[in-house]
Amino acid sequence: MKALIKASFVCALAVVLGMPVPDTAQAQGESAVPFLLIAPNSRAAGIGETGTGSVDDASAVFWNPGALAFMDGQEVTLTHANWLPQFGLSDLFYEYLNYRNRIDDIGGTIGVSITYLNLGEFVRTNSAGLEEGKFKAYEFAVTAGYSTKIFDDLGLGFNARFIRSSLSPLGTAEEQGSGIANTVSFDIAMMWRPFDLGLDWLDNKLSMGFNLSNLGPKVTYVDAAQADPLPTNLRVGLGYKLFEDEYNSLTYSVDASRLLVRRRPEIKDSLGNIIQAASVDPLPKSLFSAWGDGSGLKKINLSMGAEYWYGSPRLIAIRVGHFFEDPSFGNRNFWTFGAGLRYDIFGFDFSYISAAEGHPLSDTIRFSLLIGWGASTAVNVPQ
Repeated sequence: MKALIKASFVCALAVVLGMPVPDTAQAQGESAVPFLLIAPNSRAAGIGETGTGSVDDASAVFWNPGALAFMDGQEVTLTHANWLPQFGLSDLFYEYLNYRNRIDDIGGTIGVSITYLNLGEFVRTNSAGLEEGKFKAYEFAVTAGYSTKIFDDLGLGFNARFIRSSLSPLGTAEEQGSGIANTVSFDIAMMWRPFDLGLDWLDNKLSMGFNLSNLGPKVTYVDAAQADPLPTNLRVGLGYKLFEDEYNSLTYSVDASRLLVRRRPEIKDSLGNIIQAASVDPLPKSLFSAWGDGSGLKKINLSMGAEYWYGSPRLIAIRVGHFFEDPSFGNRNFWTFGAGLRYDIFGFDFSYISAAEGHPLSDTIRFSLLIGWGASTAVNVPQ
């Protein structure tokens, strides 16, 4: 069963990140529950999967909870995507629901989200390779956060998250456990939107943010000795409004992100004796040691994009972006395209990924529906 759980984990990792499944079931990625890193909403996905420094809607719960402090009114958003369409499997899909609400009595904005990834159906086999049944694998997370302004131009946000990963429901007599794990994680983020620096080219045009997400204990499936770290991730980003008039606006966004996980490999001497067991650095050590793993800057993912809006208030949007990941560490390298519509309190967004032929993420489409009400201005306009 250990091999099955390991294999399920590897398959889940490959499914989430769009990477080939390794030939050996013992191979693992750097972290557990990588579905927490999936860009959840169509709008941000259309601009290269950026948003840390530019987000101005309810998806800030994911991109930068500090940005929620600049929003008023309420908004609810639902996103759906058939995940990895190149595989042609209808039971691989992703759902994301979030909600935000400005509450003056508590001096800030709350945000809530539910993330669900259905990994499909798997066949369970015994040690002889005989089929013993089937089971469904899935992962989900429930997040709640709060954001407030600590200065007029600076928002601070926090998230707490419950995570459940169900990769394999059964254990064996030899191992007391299964491929099911529950854990928690936390985020801390800030957003800076200067409006009174005395510089016309910056005031009300620039926004900058960072988000340190998924801080928490390791994820244990079978036993503590095999626990894997959460995908602790650092994102920094900026948004800049290139121009804006009564009917037109164009905003440029750029993000940089880095997984802060440090795995240390097993080391043997010339006789094959283990002199250093494989290990994973715990938090908070990994926040610093991850930078010294020898990868240099290669593990930093870069994304950028542009969003054009027409209308007063916003009516139609066109989006384009690019995401780059080093070929040695995942090779997610693709263009994104998207569009959006707004009418009264309703909105619709979609995005499309264009990657190299045969890439698992190629042709991925996300759809998002939103309803926003009670704001002093049009839906999604930053306050």
